[in-house]
Amino acid sequence: MRIVSLSYPVSSDIVREAAEPKVAAIGQFDGLHLGHASVLSTAVNIARENGVPAALITFYPHPKDVIGKGSYEGYLTPQPDKQQLLEQMGIDILYVVEFNKEFSQVSPEAFVEEMLFPLNLQTAVVGFDFRFGHKGAGDAVKLQELGEGKMSVVTVPPFLVDGEKVGSSSIRIALKTGQLSDANRWLGRNYHIRGTVVHGEKRGRKIGFPTANLELTDPFVAPALGVYAVRARTDKHYDWIPGVMNVGVKPTFHEGITEPIFEVHLFDFEGDLYDQIMTVDIVQYIRKEHKFESVQELVEWIQRDAVEARKILNVSE
Repeated sequence: MRIVSLSYPVSSDIVREAAEPKVAAIGQFDGLHLGHASVLSTAVNIARENGVPAALITFYPHPKDVIGKGSYEGYLTPQPDKQQLLEQMGIDILYVVEFNKEFSQVSPEAFVEEMLFPLNLQTAVVGFDFRFGHKGAGDAVKLQELGEGKMSVVTVPPFLVDGEKVGSSSIRIALKTGQLSDANRWLGRNYHIRGTVVHGEKRGRKIGFPTANLELTDPFVAPALGVYAVRARTDKHYDWIPGVMNVGVKPTFHEGITEPIFEVHLFDFEGDLYDQIMTVDIVQYIRKEHKFESVQELVEWIQRDAVEARKILNVSE
């Protein structure tokens, strides 16, 4: 997959490189959930039928990061994860448009004339709720009007799971409220985070449950505080290793911690993981984080959590 960085307006160098016709999906696509997959597969299928490349035009940073709209925080799929998934989905060219204050002021007409037409789109594929231009003034119907005679537009209907529309906002809410099973179902895969293994307080080692403490490599959406059954691997240990993860603020030992700490205990594993990059596949939510009256009570609960996680992951002791 070729990755092309764009800024508004498109430069003459990019115009020369983009001479070949192509089919492109357009949108933010944070999460690359089942609804996004429906749009992307439509674009890829049309491109293959016409013998042209399949592209995605997306925007970075997220518009809500720039214009401060809503309670947006973190990414479901930071750029490295998005790129890897898009390649697996059959996208040939990824256009990453720099989203800044200036670009947020661009009209729908200017976006089409000065961004889309120079890229020589044969067909634009968008979701039913696609909005573009200053203050979201343009929609799929407007895009069709502006592209008439130069670019066809295909609008993909909403993707429903159990009668519910799949959307990034719903997935964010599900993750933050402990409804991991819903989030994973709408994503079509397990949600994951990734981080560098760093030194922690080493309390887990003292009580028989050593943990890998993660410092996130990218601004992932943090799941709800609590305990999870997980699988993890690192850039040096490629096989998935089952385990249990605590996302929390260590209320048994501390007060006043506000940022969640990610601690992963891997079953039946011995070895040094410091400074390795660990990817954690979050399989199932087990329970909320608790403040315990004693270390002994904490240990008993951790033992229960480990047993429960082994059952979920089908791992024998």
